Amino acid sequence: MTILSGAAGAWTGANGFRLMPQDQFAESPATLTLATAAGGHMTTVAYTWAHPTDGPQQGLLALGAGTEPDALVGLWSDSWHQQPAAFTLPGTLRDGAVAELEADYGGGWRWRIIIDATGATLQLRMDNVIPADQATAEIAAGPYPAMLMTLRRG
Repeated sequence: MTILSGAAGAWTGANGFRLMPQDQFAESPATLTLATAAGGHMTTVAYTWAHPTDGPQQGLLALGAGTEPDALVGLWSDSWHQQPAAFTLPGTLRDGAVAELEADYGGGWRWRIIIDATGATLQLRMDNVIPADQATAEIAAGPYPAMLMTLRRG
């Protein structure tokens, strides 16, 4: 299985970041480079963005095939979100162009990463998933985008 090989190359665009669902997105320039590796059996996704207070950030996601058809495994680290230890996320590949990964990071809270390369733009979306027992009247349970990167080739 090749993973997102049609999206290989350099991408530039914008990133929106917010900590909580009621926060407004802080916009910043973003870049992403997607490359196949290991004879096409793996894909790397290296990206940059800027935190509104902490400045320039970078991340790396390595994707490999899982043991079942269309299954993926991801190893992810980000200088702001996920450091110093890398985070492993299982997932799936849909239609050869959408990678979806998700894992629990503590207390029922989940992190979801979606890379959608189905159109002329590439979207990297990272959702924080609020567990039902942590929901309030102001903050609903379920996923909300914490980062939303929209990029074009070039």
